[in-house]
Amino acid sequence: MQNAKPYRISSITEIHRLMLLPKPHHPLISVVDLKGLKNDHDIDAVVFDLYVISMKRGCNNLIYGQQKYDFDEGLMAFLSPGQILRGDENGIPAQLDGWMLFIHPDFLWNTPLAAKIKRYEYFGYATHEALFLSDKEESVINDIVRNVRNEYNSNVDKFSQDIIIANLETLLNYAERFYQRQFITRKVTNHKILERLETILNTYLNNEALLSKGAPTVQYLAETLNMSSKYLSSLLKHLTGQTAQQIIHEKMIDKAKEQLSTTELSVSEIAYGLGFEHSQSFSKLFKNKTKQSPLEFRASFN
Repeated sequence: MQNAKPYRISSITEIHRLMLLPKPHHPLISVVDLKGLKNDHDIDAVVFDLYVISMKRGCNNLIYGQQKYDFDEGLMAFLSPGQILRGDENGIPAQLDGWMLFIHPDFLWNTPLAAKIKRYEYFGYATHEALFLSDKEESVINDIVRNVRNEYNSNVDKFSQDIIIANLETLLNYAERFYQRQFITRKVTNHKILERLETILNTYLNNEALLSKGAPTVQYLAETLNMSSKYLSSLLKHLTGQTAQQIIHEKMIDKAKEQLSTTELSVSEIAYGLGFEHSQSFSKLFKNKTKQSPLEFRASFN
């Protein structure tokens, strides 16, 4: 069943119909309470053509990508249009607790949030990288979602969309703040990730992978660390002030410095050995990082 084609949902009305709910109060936005809902459909995977923000509890078999995650604690997850939500071998869970906020992209059209929402990187995180919330943080988020629901349940007027958009932006900003807090409070776990990253890069740069596969990519590191590339980049930016790509370049430059100072390999040979197709690209990167050309750096050791 896991290889079955995902069920595609393109509208708020379709969600309500699938969940056996009354017609939505608004055609482009809806908050659905999950507690008490039954999943009577034989659906293993769903693709939403919508933005989905969820608060879940008591669900331990939801999977996004290749990851399984325990939702026994209150936490948030974010999906952008086109992402897949699927269950394990038993399908989508029958019992859920929490809520899901569905936003059709058309609701954001011609508002500042339409462009800004793409800058919230957590919409690209995997579900196992979801946001843990304290009771106080969960209360803050729930209050905002309650405001959104109250507004679209009221008589819609010319102010309704602006008020809802303002609340959505506040919610997303709080989520950004809480993710930054999570990066800080999970120091031990995060620094273990840095240690693993160091080992992965050292291993890669010291074997034949460079010649056969080229320089390591951010996607390769993320997959090896079992996380999404966006989450890895956000985490590294917070912990080190550098992007994943900058860290890769630094490790490659360190390797090049070692070879320039301890071997007689030519610049072209070193560049090729580091996975560069053209030595000019290597030399440009080296000078950009060290303010010296490879030959100038080598000469400083003679």
